[in-house]
Amino acid sequence: MTLNLVGAGLIVIGAGLGLGKIGSSAMEAIARQPEAAGKIQTAMIIIGALLEGLAFGALLLG
Repeated sequence: MTLNLVGAGLIVIGAGLGLGKIGSSAMEAIARQPEAAGKIQTAMIIIGALLEGLAFGALLLG
């Protein structure tokens, strides 16, 4: 039981760090190339959704 809670906490922390890194990198890329903002945002949303789905699935399995 306790190990499940620790695992769930690590999953949530990892997903939060991953989403923060995605957002940070996307903002830097948009600042460098504003004309590519649409493509960068689309890729960011897709990657974020996949990361959230992976984290949610891991939480359910834990």
